[in-house]
Amino acid sequence: MATRKHWLMTGAAVIAALGIGFGAARLFDSPAPANDAHAEEGHSDEEAPEGFVALSEQDAAAAGVVLTAPQRGGGSELRLPGHVAIAPGAQARVDAPLAGTVTAVHVGPGARVRRGTVLVTLRSPEGAAARADADTAAAEAEAAHAALARDEALFERGYMPRARLDVTRAEARSAEARLRAARARVAAFGNPGSDGVVVVRSPSDGVVTRLIAAPGVVLHQEALQVAEIADTGRAELVFDAPPAAARLLAPGSRLSAETADGVRLEAVVVAVAPAAQGGTATVRAAATGAAPAPGTVLSARLPVGGGNGLTVPTEAVQTVEGVPSVFVRDGDGFRALPVTTGATAGGRTEILSGLTGSERIAGTGAFVLKAELAKGEAEHGH
Repeated sequence: MATRKHWLMTGAAVIAALGIGFGAARLFDSPAPANDAHAEEGHSDEEAPEGFVALSEQDAAAAGVVLTAPQRGGGSELRLPGHVAIAPGAQARVDAPLAGTVTAVHVGPGARVRRGTVLVTLRSPEGAAARADADTAAAEAEAAHAALARDEALFERGYMPRARLDVTRAEARSAEARLRAARARVAAFGNPGSDGVVVVRSPSDGVVTRLIAAPGVVLHQEALQVAEIADTGRAELVFDAPPAAARLLAPGSRLSAETADGVRLEAVVVAVAPAAQGGTATVRAAATGAAPAPGTVLSARLPVGGGNGLTVPTEAVQTVEGVPSVFVRDGDGFRALPVTTGATAGGRTEILSGLTGSERIAGTGAFVLKAELAKGEAEHGH
């Protein structure tokens, strides 16, 4: 009986051992279904085309990627900052002709004046001296002419030798020369009166843009300026342009400009001053119509590129492996497509080649796709 019990226990142990071994073999030989799916998914990632990001439109939108399309027409443009300035030769600096003390100011800043309008009055000792010299020269010339008339009469009667008459004539000519010089000096000084009072007049029509003189101010030889007069009807548009943009312009080129408050105007380039090293070029243009007031801030639009060129949002262009690229919608994802870019302005970039214009591309949020692409390549390399 004991022997039978022993064999029964031994048989049960063998059966149990065989069962455990069979189960373990099934566990290692048959991976879990989840692991099979993961392996298949990993195999799919390895099969994805290079430069491709698998992402549905819904997931792209959720990630902030906005689909858009390239646009045609107008090309791109550059914005040139500028302002309205008085044309060369249309602004006059008015100086007092001589030193003195300002006694009265007859105009103010912004006053419109005509040629010859009195701006200021001053009293000058130098002016009084110049007038006195002129009066003295006039008296001396008058006396010399009287002496010449007397000597000529005496010569006609034989009471005066010719040599003496010649001396009298020379003295008269000398007196005339001194008078002319004295009168020219007085005229250059603004024709002061005998009391030295001088009036300073406007040399041209225009507007007083700056007034320096004030009653009581003493003007001296180193500082004689009293005002500035500008002919505001002779204004021009002045723009700062980078050297690359300046090369697109020449006298006769047309520009479209706009003031800060939205007023549009057309202009024609009259001159382009080359840029100094590291600086900007100066572009001068004349408005085809009435120009805004001097000092008005404005900007010019300079078209660049073809008139029927393709442009995309600037943020749509991403650098992928050192090459400018655009993410184009392709099937169930986005494909990085290399492009050749042109000028960038106004938030858009010109595409010279690489797109046909019929694509749907990632605009806003394209950097998300670039980051996802870089992440996928990093994982693949690992």
